[in-house]
Amino acid sequence: MASKDLDLTTLRLFVAVCDARNIAHAAEREHLVGSAVSKRMAQLELQMGTPLLVRKRHGVAPTPAGETLLEYARAMLTSARRVEQAMSAYASGVRGQVRLLATASVMAEALANDVVAFMQQPAHADIRVDIEERFSPDVIRGVRDGVASVGICWDATDFQGLKSRPYLRDHLGVVVHAKHPLARRKRLAFADTLDWEHVSLPDTSAVQALLERAAAQHGQRLRTRVMVSNFEAALRVAHSGLAICVVPRELLRGAAGTSQLHFVALTDAWAERHFSLCYRDEGSLSAAAQLLVDHLTSAHTLGQPPGLFSS
Repeated sequence: MASKDLDLTTLRLFVAVCDARNIAHAAEREHLVGSAVSKRMAQLELQMGTPLLVRKRHGVAPTPAGETLLEYARAMLTSARRVEQAMSAYASGVRGQVRLLATASVMAEALANDVVAFMQQPAHADIRVDIEERFSPDVIRGVRDGVASVGICWDATDFQGLKSRPYLRDHLGVVVHAKHPLARRKRLAFADTLDWEHVSLPDTSAVQALLERAAAQHGQRLRTRVMVSNFEAALRVAHSGLAICVVPRELLRGAAGTSQLHFVALTDAWAERHFSLCYRDEGSLSAAAQLLVDHLTSAHTLGQPPGLFSS
């Protein structure tokens, strides 16, 4: 293989060709002529010393070697975009930028307030924090792949070798309309809810997976009346009286329109969830990311949430 360094422009074109499965279509999307892209692909194959694309009647497809290069090319292009964003942040006067991935529960309960408190401190005035919501496995994958420097997710997730520190904990319970028969209860076991119709979350939700497993342990399945995409929508359904839902107690703190809702604490051991910060290692954290991790770790004493919804 030639010793010439890999060209990001050529890699970007290679990814475009693999995505389009057609050199002409990729060239059109990249505002280039097909012959220029075809020449780049031939030069890349020569540089790699192996065929990367199989020419077919109506397009192309990556060879096994091409599939491997495609995976690395995507990662390299993502890293390059992160470098550009970071340098752009410095050029605009921001002295630090931290990208954070977090699950829906954490986003809804406390994270936004904690990050705002961090950024309001005078010493952190030149730090920008970008937050993106993802499911727990995607948080881990994103941190491992370098998409973000810090992640926050349920600590029952496999951290796959990442370092972790405790952040906060929450408490799952059943939310019902005030006129629902279960509204007379202060606490109950999850098994006692299985005779009622539930609001379900997507199968990729950690809470939904937890509830499905718990129901299966009792030899039953959840009776689903409606499926929604997030906790806020689940609360609206519960408010209508159509079904009951399981949500974190902390989510109801300060939420609008909860006067007709009643929270019933679940007595199951798994109803108390712990969330952790994760990152590759201390050395991989920028100064800004380290400051944010330290702030979030100390935001809730012993992982406690800031106040609880009384039931």
